[in-house]
Amino acid sequence: MSEIIYLSQDGLAKLKAELVNLKEVKRVEIAAKLKEAIEFGDLSENAEYEDARNEQAALELKISEVEEQLKHVEIIKESKNKKSDVVNIGSTVKIESMEDKEVNTYKIVGTTEADILDEKTPKISNESPVGKALLGKKKSDVIKVSALSGKTEYKILEIK
Repeated sequence: MSEIIYLSQDGLAKLKAELVNLKEVKRVEIAAKLKEAIEFGDLSENAEYEDARNEQAALELKISEVEEQLKHVEIIKESKNKKSDVVNIGSTVKIESMEDKEVNTYKIVGTTEADILDEKTPKISNESPVGKALLGKKKSDVIKVSALSGKTEYKILEIK
């Protein structure tokens, strides 16, 4: 993996906290499970030992993935007061469906921070169909999005 991982400051803090938790909490928990399983004796037929070893391998893989992500992080520069006239990663965009006139507001983020279920402001990835279509566009532009559900057009109402 050598592509850029776009993160906000909050996203970076969460990723670093996850790494600390994996290394300092989860590793200790798995080490305790391994120690307990070893005490059961014969390791060749010890299911608890095998499970703990598999869990340890999965944990180490996750740790290396997070460390690799942290090597390729680019912080999204968010302007607090200044309105941008072009949609970028970090922009909050209000769009209206041309079909049913439904209005939605989304924040454009990197893939690791995407959370469409966020109650405050749903976050969509810059690599999602809508996110890709929005990047570089201006207020009042109409974008065409092709997704599994079909083709839809949206008008950009506001960019923050």
